[in-house]
Amino acid sequence: MRSAYPWRRIPMYRAAVLWPREDTSMSGKIGRVWRLTVVVAVCGAVSATAAQETRSPEETVRAYLAAMKALDFEKVYDLSTQAARQGKDRTAWAAEMRYVFQLSEAKIFEFKVFPAKVAGDKAQVPNILTSQDKFLNQLAAPEYELYTLLKEEGAWKVDRQTIVDTGDLSKWFPGEG
Repeated sequence: MRSAYPWRRIPMYRAAVLWPREDTSMSGKIGRVWRLTVVVAVCGAVSATAAQETRSPEETVRAYLAAMKALDFEKVYDLSTQAARQGKDRTAWAAEMRYVFQLSEAKIFEFKVFPAKVAGDKAQVPNILTSQDKFLNQLAAPEYELYTLLKEEGAWKVDRQTIVDTGDLSKWFPGEG
């Protein structure tokens, strides 16, 4: 099939369009660095957004708990629903969480995420958390948790966390303790 634009078959034309003649002046070099920086930043933002949108409920809980363990409360904020953020902006919410963790001397040692039960835009993800704080769990006993996630803006976000009653352990944690 012949192209309606015969000059597109010329290899030199393609090369000139894809990679224009090099500008060796200082402004040309700065311009190339600037364009490359913009391209890298846009690609990084797009891939980060795509990664967040394609996370499963289990992957979201793992990322949420890993961020909590690393004390990266800005990332925890991004993985939380608007309701869980309580109307606070990212900086204020992260500072408040950091204060609560410091005050309680909370430490997360490990977590084990189990398969989610998904119903539409809501998911429930069981997790066994081993953590310690100076108020509620001084002995670092395992906690059987249930995370409720909602789909917001096309991505799974953590809405709330509850402790599973002992009568429901076999329902959410088959084969565990």
